[in-house]
Amino acid sequence: MKEVSVLAAGLMAAAMRTAPKAGGKDFLEIAVVSDEADLTRMADAMRDFAPRSTNEAYWLRDADNIAQCHAVVLAGLRSSPAAGYDCGACGHESCKAFLAARGQQPSFAKEMGYGGPHCVMRIIDIGCALSSAAKAASLLSIDNRVQQRVGAAARALGIIEADVVMGVPVGVYGKSIFHDRPGKK
Repeated sequence: MKEVSVLAAGLMAAAMRTAPKAGGKDFLEIAVVSDEADLTRMADAMRDFAPRSTNEAYWLRDADNIAQCHAVVLAGLRSSPAAGYDCGACGHESCKAFLAARGQQPSFAKEMGYGGPHCVMRIIDIGCALSSAAKAASLLSIDNRVQQRVGAAARALGIIEADVVMGVPVGVYGKSIFHDRPGKK
């Protein structure tokens, strides 16, 4: 089933690439991780970080998913230009003001978090890509679940070089490991 899952992950990555994006401009970084060593590294990083997080049980639960999955599809965003809509969702009156303020703010990155700031429209692009990937997996009857923590681990390990990363672990099981799982203890 791993081979099927990896094939599906590639199709999910294609769905991410072709998903709608603000202004029709693509600034996403997309990667498929199926190497057992990389999946193990991500799961181990999540387990190692868990005691330092504010939600240890969730980090451990998601790490167990990554340790058992067949592949992970990642979608990330590096520093990108504003969409040019002057929508104000970033907290600034215009895209020009946002870009000027972004240049003055130190970009920080949490150990298992994100760098930024980013244009909200570009962040929505990640959401559209993730939705497209999950839909593709669903159409193929591939078990999956969108997760933040795996994206943070992949980013921290340098598996993907984006400031904001989300991931979709996938696999084929008799019962989905991604939805029928223990909650917080």
